[in-house]
Amino acid sequence: MKRLSLFIALLAVISLACNAGQSQPTAAAEFTETAAQPTFQGEAVLPSSEFDSSKLGTVEKDITYCTVEGVALKMDVYYPSENNGRFPMTMYVHGGGWSSGDKAQGAGAIEIPALQKAGFLVVSVNYRLAPEYVFPAMIEDVKCAVRSLRAHADEYNLDTNRIGVWGGSAGGHLVNLLGTTDESAGFDVGEYLEYSSRVQAVVDMFGPADLTVQFQGGYESARRVFGDFDVALASPVTYVSADDPPFLILHGEKDALVPIEQSQILLSALQSAGVPAELVPVVNANHSFKPDGGQISPSRKEIAQMVVAFFEEKLK
Repeated sequence: MKRLSLFIALLAVISLACNAGQSQPTAAAEFTETAAQPTFQGEAVLPSSEFDSSKLGTVEKDITYCTVEGVALKMDVYYPSENNGRFPMTMYVHGGGWSSGDKAQGAGAIEIPALQKAGFLVVSVNYRLAPEYVFPAMIEDVKCAVRSLRAHADEYNLDTNRIGVWGGSAGGHLVNLLGTTDESAGFDVGEYLEYSSRVQAVVDMFGPADLTVQFQGGYESARRVFGDFDVALASPVTYVSADDPPFLILHGEKDALVPIEQSQILLSALQSAGVPAELVPVVNANHSFKPDGGQISPSRKEIAQMVVAFFEEKLK
């Protein structure tokens, strides 16, 4: 395995690559929005305790899922158009070098309307960002989101045994950690600790998997994100075990920011543990599936179809 020092450049330019290197997909605007209804603590935190069928086919924005030291963490909730029982759920975690980005944008946002149309309850979350907050704040937040949704399953008509997650780049790293860690990793802190943050399916788009390899060329430029945290303990491969959920991994063959070797490392660890996992190399794709040297293959539309099909197979 060659030494991968390119990750230092990742932290400096990944936000620009995500924001300027391609047009930002956003969650589909055609869905009707409804305001989140206040329920407790005098704030628009979560909807009422009984699912309101008038929300079918709509999106509620900026709902507080957890509060950390006075910081309200927000999510958008996209409801499927039909109610045929408890909804399976997929949660999107955006990228941006752990220091930028938004729940309505990023390389994986194109999947949001496709999954909503396929009958999933779709949730997209924001989380605390570096350098104001250093790791493990980010993974603590997205784990709190999963626990919060389980705690309020009745309000969302959610099937708590059918939860999938997907994300790209830094978001891919975070969903990888959601897939490979349980409470013993120490990332479950804050609210709703009586509920599990484990998930049942993971789609990783070009996320770092072994930071000890990525950081071999140096560490100072990563300190703004990870501080003094042991990067081995921030690496998803550290926690891989036989009880992890199935993974679908997609990675550009020409990715110069997070080399495809990172996904190969993750794939090898998962398969060695007996976890169902597949890696799909995307031909002519740089970071964020940006075309490099020709049309990407599979196409972006085909990638979205693969993601929907994977979640349908694993969660329905």
